[in-house]
Amino acid sequence: MRDCLNHRAGFDRVLMTVAATFLTVSASSALAQDQARSSAAELAIEAAIPRPEPANVPPPTASDIKLDATATVQDSAKEPAKEPVKAEAAPAPDKVETKPSDVATTPATEAPKSETAKTEPATTEPAKSEPAKADTATTAPAAPAAPATAAAPAAEPVKAASSVPAADQPVADKLKDIIGAKTSRHFDRKNERAAIEKFYGARDFAPVWTQAGSLTAAAKGVIARLKDAASDGLNPTDYPVPDFAAATTPDALADAELKLTASMFDYARQAQSGRMHWSQVSADILYPEHPVDPSEVLAKVTTAADASAALDSYNPPQKLYKELKAKLAELRGQGSGPVIEIADGPALKYTPAGKKQAEIVVEDPRVPQLRAKLGITENASDTRYDAAVAEAVRKFQNGAEIKATGILDDKTVKALNTPKRDKQIDTVLVNMERWRWLPRDLGVPSLGDAYVILNIPDYTLKVMQRGQPVWTTRVVTGKPGQHATPLLTETMKYITVNPTWNVPPSIVYNEYLPALQQDPTVLQRMGLKLEQNRDGSVHISQPPGEANALGRIRFNFPNKFLVYQHDTPDKNLFAKEDRAFSHGCMRVQNPDQYASVLLNIAMPNEKYTPERVRSMYGKSEIDLKFPTPIPVNITYQTAFVDDAGKLQFRKDVYGRDSTMINILKNSRGKDLENIVAHSQPSYSRPATTLPSGVAVANNGGGFGSSGPNFFERLFGAPTPPPTPVGRRPQRVFTR
Repeated sequence: MRDCLNHRAGFDRVLMTVAATFLTVSASSALAQDQARSSAAELAIEAAIPRPEPANVPPPTASDIKLDATATVQDSAKEPAKEPVKAEAAPAPDKVETKPSDVATTPATEAPKSETAKTEPATTEPAKSEPAKADTATTAPAAPAAPATAAAPAAEPVKAASSVPAADQPVADKLKDIIGAKTSRHFDRKNERAAIEKFYGARDFAPVWTQAGSLTAAAKGVIARLKDAASDGLNPTDYPVPDFAAATTPDALADAELKLTASMFDYARQAQSGRMHWSQVSADILYPEHPVDPSEVLAKVTTAADASAALDSYNPPQKLYKELKAKLAELRGQGSGPVIEIADGPALKYTPAGKKQAEIVVEDPRVPQLRAKLGITENASDTRYDAAVAEAVRKFQNGAEIKATGILDDKTVKALNTPKRDKQIDTVLVNMERWRWLPRDLGVPSLGDAYVILNIPDYTLKVMQRGQPVWTTRVVTGKPGQHATPLLTETMKYITVNPTWNVPPSIVYNEYLPALQQDPTVLQRMGLKLEQNRDGSVHISQPPGEANALGRIRFNFPNKFLVYQHDTPDKNLFAKEDRAFSHGCMRVQNPDQYASVLLNIAMPNEKYTPERVRSMYGKSEIDLKFPTPIPVNITYQTAFVDDAGKLQFRKDVYGRDSTMINILKNSRGKDLENIVAHSQPSYSRPATTLPSGVAVANNGGGFGSSGPNFFERLFGAPTPPPTPVGRRPQRVFTR
């Protein structure tokens, strides 16, 4: 029995050894099929590796039959049985064809797998290389190092996929270094640094202004715009252009790249929003902010067919701005025609006819040039220094701050020939600057781009629609100083017919209460009603009527300065040339027509006429609300081009021009863009002791505690203006 068992055990051992060898060879063959291809070098390596020979086991003999061999054979049989499972964990690609020569031992299969790794994710490498380690554990100890060698090239395709041309790669590397660590050297604004990092990072830090060291078309366009910034009313020295011709190293090219980008940002920002912030000029200016987005500037300019035009588009799009730009070129002698130079010569004087003398007209060959210089088109070739020429010379002298004699002397000739960095050019420049503060879209698209624009120095109001004036009238504006009419953009929300005049606190405490000390009955005689609130403050109002200070109509566009437009009983003021007489509000000459025009724009189906508006006049307030508010832009244009194309100048009634010219000439750098914090207008009403004899309409009334506040009485708005903040107000802007 023992011999039988021994014999059987020996036979089982032989069968299991053969099975193990067969499974090992099968697994190696299966892995060999996983390879896509074998190069000549790989085949040579395979030939040098020792290959295990198939087992040639002789028939068992009696000496092979041993009792203690069973456990060993069983353990040996279990281990090969696990190997095919690992080999099947990484199936070969379906499209790989296996040649007889490809069926080799596992070490040779590793090299082909590294080729596949170039087109497959690197994460698949460990799964494919794992069976190789198991299969070659006993036959090729050096094989486990193969995956590590094959994995190294797998990281290279990321760098090879870079879109940067080889000629620009050194500059890209420098840009990457600078943007990663030294961006603040070129850009001191956080949003600009963020835009730079995103833009250049997305293009693998390839330069955008140069290619292989040469300027791109976009760069040439940007440089041309920056160098011509003076024509836009800007200062070219604020936008330095780097010398790309001198930049011969990657470091220099990278530095020049970012400097040009920084100058482009500065130009776009100042072209759109202005070289100075309006808060630096006065506390009674309030326009909506419209800053540029650096990311948008980069995308727009670098992708445009014309980079110069793309950068120029950040200047104001309004027609009046563009007309001022053209006139600026003419004033500088850069118009379409040749520059006219007046030659030196004797003084020319015109003497009109008098009681005892005849008219004296001298002739001079310079007079035709003088006529052209002064814009006299009539008798252009006439050489006589007549009354028309003398009057034009007198006007020029007055504008150039020369004694207006009408005599063409040496001083006048010099002023005529001087490149015009004079008062007129400065005036045009600051007016172009103020256009940058205004919104880019002045009107409402849904109403045909309708808007109201009021020019304080010209004392005119225009209603615009579809780019054309549809109605114009004269206005009276605020007195210079504390009662100056503020510059602002707001929306007119409704019109009040038969308004109550709620007297602004500034007038109550600065004018009416002192007047009451002199005459306690003055308010009664003026038709004004005085109320003293429980907190001791005073409210004065005037009921609707023909004598109301606001007239018959008030035009409401709620704002923090508490100003509005309205009718007036003082019609005689509209006949004056200078009309700065109000406490800040704007009086309109023909309010019924104004109301009709606005109502027909806001509600075209209602057919409002001036007669229909006048039919509403009475003793009760009537509010006519607009479905869509109409923008109102209060501007300060001391230089503008009229409908005939002529450049007009107006008196700097509030001194805004002189303040801005002084800032531009005496301040430098980006400090001009800083915002100056101003105290908010005060709406407070201090307690007051009234003199005896003053008639109080509602003693102990609730205006200060339970009734509507002054802002609500004034505009009918549910929300009051901003609460005063900061230091004690230095000026009162209530009207």
